[in-house]
Amino acid sequence: MKKTIGILGGMGPMATADLFRKITALTGAGRDNDHIRIYIDSNASIPDRTAAILEGGEDPVPAMADALRHLELCGADCVIMPCNTAHYFLPRLEPLTKLPFLSMIQAAANACRDRFPGRTVGILATTGTLSAGLYQEALAGRGVPFLVPDAAERARLMEVIYQGVKAGAPPEAYREAFLSVTKGMAGRGAACFLLACTELPLAVRELGLDLPCADPTEELAKAAIRFCGYSVRGE
Repeated sequence: MKKTIGILGGMGPMATADLFRKITALTGAGRDNDHIRIYIDSNASIPDRTAAILEGGEDPVPAMADALRHLELCGADCVIMPCNTAHYFLPRLEPLTKLPFLSMIQAAANACRDRFPGRTVGILATTGTLSAGLYQEALAGRGVPFLVPDAAERARLMEVIYQGVKAGAPPEAYREAFLSVTKGMAGRGAACFLLACTELPLAVRELGLDLPCADPTEELAKAAIRFCGYSVRGE
């Protein structure tokens, strides 16, 4: 029996829409009726995850747990979150449900290992994700060499994410900041990049860049498609 997907979204809304679009585009379907049933709870009021991790900001777990209950009531068979930083709270969320979570972190780390063997991966992420070490641990566990942004580069990435994509700014407003980060990290040895914030694949697309990179949102979409018993287009 085919299964259904629950998206615990709103972190942020554009990233949630991007995940839904990628699931639809990547499903090997020949007609409308061949697609996966998807339930989406896009609650943009969930408190900021980076602020909660680094600054003692409001705990996002109660609002995330509320969305989780809604997805359970809808009949979802699994849960996915289009927010890398939110995975920091996964150990607190998993005991609250019998539904399996599919990890964006694990799916993306597997893709880096398989697609870029022996190459150093530059991790592009929020300061919250980087400080939590989510991708550093996942990549190290798979024997993947990696590089993280320095303090100045982290600040520029946060500008791209928050004042750029999340704010709906035109791509030219954050082009220089984004390219300064990728060029700097490439100069220190990064051969490819992990777009480890769900706003960053959107930035790359809007900027029209051709980077050797892994998109965690896309890898999560593929994992969800396979879990539900469907085929991934092109595989």
